[in-house]
Amino acid sequence: MLKIKNLHASIDDKAILKGINLEVKPGEVHAIMGPNGSGKSTLASVIAGKDEFEVTKGSILFENEDIQELDPEERAHKGIFLSFQYPIEIPGVTVTNFIKTAINETRKAQGLEEMPANEMLKKIREKSDFLEINRKFLSRSLNEGFSGGEKKRNEIFQMAMLEPKLAILDETDSGLDIDALRVVANGVNKLKSKDNAVIVITHYQRLLEYIVPDFVHVLHNGKIVKSGTKELAHELESKGYDWIKEEVTA
Repeated sequence: MLKIKNLHASIDDKAILKGINLEVKPGEVHAIMGPNGSGKSTLASVIAGKDEFEVTKGSILFENEDIQELDPEERAHKGIFLSFQYPIEIPGVTVTNFIKTAINETRKAQGLEEMPANEMLKKIREKSDFLEINRKFLSRSLNEGFSGGEKKRNEIFQMAMLEPKLAILDETDSGLDIDALRVVANGVNKLKSKDNAVIVITHYQRLLEYIVPDFVHVLHNGKIVKSGTKELAHELESKGYDWIKEEVTA
């Protein structure tokens, strides 16, 4: 589904990604961990197409198509979803109106008619019940006055409605208490299937207790320096990252 080869990227002429290689297949969950400043969020942003980052070398293939020249919305229409670390507030735009617009723009890009109102309403009801979201929540302005947990739950609701092929969760666990973490993880687990894939970017092993990864990759200084199974995440939790840094420089 996603194949990244020797990816280098910079911002303001400062190199951040320095040769990333990563392959993600349908049905897989990949966790990307690493110390602050290692390039985790940059990698998410580059896959999603944020234009402040410049790809200087390498390739990103999504379903065997080179997507480097595509705008973020074109990548989204092809099925790439990025959950933000800090979702922004959009006063005056309700959660429901936002999601209706997002779905219909994607359908338009795919040459489809707008989703009929009754079908949209049915889907909204199904997904909100599925994720245990109060319907009143859906009539509120997007993220305005939301708690950290509500913002993250809203992102998972968007993911459920858009049904992306590849979901990238960028530090979705930041600022969440254990109950909110469970709700978010439960939503992600319910949405997993053999046809989609998830990349979870996190500092902490605790999220991976709830969203169990098939693969764990450690990013350090712009490169994936170690890969393994969920046991690697446990090792990082108990030993920190210093041993990885020592291994790399040895």
